[in-house]
Amino acid sequence: MDNIKPLNPIALHLGSFEVHWYGIIIGCGIAIGLYLAIREGEKLGIDKDLFADLMIWAIPISIICARIYYVLFEWSYYSVHPSEIIKIWNGGIAIHGGLIGAVLTAIIFSKAKNVSFWKLADICAPSLILGQAIGRWGNFMNQEAHGKEVSRTFLENLHLPDFIINQMYINGHYYHPTFLYESVWDLVGFILLICLRKVNLRRGELFLSYLIWYSIGRFFIEGMRTDSLMLTSDLRMAQMISIALVVVSIILWIFRRKAGYSAIHYHEMG
Repeated sequence: MDNIKPLNPIALHLGSFEVHWYGIIIGCGIAIGLYLAIREGEKLGIDKDLFADLMIWAIPISIICARIYYVLFEWSYYSVHPSEIIKIWNGGIAIHGGLIGAVLTAIIFSKAKNVSFWKLADICAPSLILGQAIGRWGNFMNQEAHGKEVSRTFLENLHLPDFIINQMYINGHYYHPTFLYESVWDLVGFILLICLRKVNLRRGELFLSYLIWYSIGRFFIEGMRTDSLMLTSDLRMAQMISIALVVVSIILWIFRRKAGYSAIHYHEMG
């Protein structure tokens, strides 16, 4: 098995510049998500240019926040290797950091444009989770975000194609494809959110559903990973944030209903 070669993380060379699959896959996730949000937004009376304007700010801010988040929790390494901080193409962005950046940007943007943040968040929720499902394949190309050691037989029993099994062969051992588990969880979440659109939940509840669904899956899958960002020697940061997001989302859901802040339903204009 030692002759198994991993997939090349570099897609192509433009002179001396290397284009990594990681960046291409992340870019595709963003582009597909934006397309879906624009289409849905037009159905609800939002001009497509509004989403394009939002993305101009949200994409770079989210990527920067995702990188800052990751670097802060790996500061013991990056403080010694500061030149590595900007090398985002090698991996090392935290989805929770990106989500924080995206939400803060959307809140400020919606106030500036006099548009409901919750309306924008509901429209974008399926795009967010689909983008995350696609983006996990960037981790696959970099052979990262995997779990503990397993046997090849274990992976074959999951009926995975050989290209996934072979990519999980890292430094002489096979590992849990936790990137795949999360990608599948997110894809199911995308389908669920699309179905919930038809239920016509109250404004804000589709986005809160996204936070709850994603966080539940992330909590359990994070416990399987070997590369978690740690808050302490025993405490995984992503799991703590996942618990907090579920609790806060449920509280917001109940509070907004009782306080009358979610009187408008998803398909209603305004």
